Amino acid sequence: MSELKTSPSPIFLREEELRQAMELLFYAYRDFTAEPDSILAKSNFGRAHHRVIYFVGRHPQVTVSELLGILRITKQSLSRVLGQLVREGYVVQRPGSRDRRQRLLELTQKGIDLERQLSENQRALIARAYRAAGSQGVDGFRKVLLGMINEEDRRKFRRPAGEELPD
Repeated sequence: MSELKTSPSPIFLREEELRQAMELLFYAYRDFTAEPDSILAKSNFGRAHHRVIYFVGRHPQVTVSELLGILRITKQSLSRVLGQLVREGYVVQRPGSRDRRQRLLELTQKGIDLERQLSENQRALIARAYRAAGSQGVDGFRKVLLGMINEEDRRKFRRPAGEELPD
């Protein structure tokens, strides 16, 4: 017997369903960032600092150029945030081994500790939601998120088994 491919139910494409999804994203983002925002405020940092700390921690020895590509912010904005994080001892910059003009970024122990503190509540929120949704819900959520990001970034999340990604 051949497997039937069904298209999504039209109910999910109705204006009200789309608006509710947008609203849920706003509420989820608000709750996802609330505790980290409070922690960041104590150091006079903002969400831009959080994103830099997160991605430098996630990709040790990332270049400034690569980080600009991930964050899609201006050099000026990154320079301001990164400069403060370096001055305050959260991030260290080293020249590249092959190209001395390259600046490789890594978190210091102080940066690792802050990243862990900022992410702890966020990981717990995601874990709780994943447990409640079950494996099919987690897979569906992942597909929705992948479907919302551009193709270039989507390729970064391909699973080795050749999982099909949304068009």
